[in-house]
Amino acid sequence: MVWAERGCRIPSPGKLSSRQRRYRPLARDSRHVGGSDEAVLSVGNGQTGLLALWSAPRSRSTAFFRVMAERGDVVSLHEPFAQVVDRGETELPGHSVTSIDELIDRLLDLAERTVVFLKDTTDKRQQRVLERPDFLRSGRQTFLIRDPREVIASYCALRPDMQRYEVGVENLAEIFAATTAAGGSALVLDSDDFVDRPAETTAAYCAAVGLPFRPKALSWEAGDRVEWRSSAAWHAGVRDSTTVERRTSEYERTVDTDPALRAMYNHHAPFYEELRRHRVRLQTAADGPRHAVDP
Repeated sequence: MVWAERGCRIPSPGKLSSRQRRYRPLARDSRHVGGSDEAVLSVGNGQTGLLALWSAPRSRSTAFFRVMAERGDVVSLHEPFAQVVDRGETELPGHSVTSIDELIDRLLDLAERTVVFLKDTTDKRQQRVLERPDFLRSGRQTFLIRDPREVIASYCALRPDMQRYEVGVENLAEIFAATTAAGGSALVLDSDDFVDRPAETTAAYCAAVGLPFRPKALSWEAGDRVEWRSSAAWHAGVRDSTTVERRTSEYERTVDTDPALRAMYNHHAPFYEELRRHRVRLQTAADGPRHAVDP
């Protein structure tokens, strides 16, 4: 067990219930998203279509968002919580939202009718999210993890005066713990798996949340997207990409060369290691596919 400084405990991994392992596949209806020819996935029979993806910054979550946006059959939202915290406002379909509680209420309402995927980061503590168990136990809360030594080096290159809390791994673990305490369904994905085995990782995610796997969503045309123009410097890699792949970078300051960064790593590493114990283990080829494929 790991105890967070703020009193949150991450539970030991165990067997997932049938509800946690897999949601029923969602049906399509005749609505469309963003001019796409793909029908929106509808929600019914008491289900919720809320799919939240949380990650520490610099954890490849924008690439994951890009895959989900490329599907065309879900409403995809890019860092709505961060936008409210940093800018005081975010846009949802048909609504301008100015508070976290209003955002949560609108998301829960929208997810009663269609599938909503959102990705957000934990460089700031989401206190109000932690206080909304109705949100945490709705749909599927997913946690995309990355080794904090890599997070720190990448983040420091963009923000040299970074603070320890901005690494975000402790905050990520806190949301995970709050989700399980609320009776919610928590899924942990390793971003190393995502860049090394993108098809298998995405297929495993789709199977877990009840979406058809769409291999074509793993490639796209390079270019900017309106969702991240206000923070474009943080998303240059995905902007210039056309698929999910591992990229290597050299950094002047790392946890091995800078004592201050090493101290940040030492603080966040236990939270990362505990989250990693809960990660999805990808099937081997010999196991055979266990997901619905929608070409």
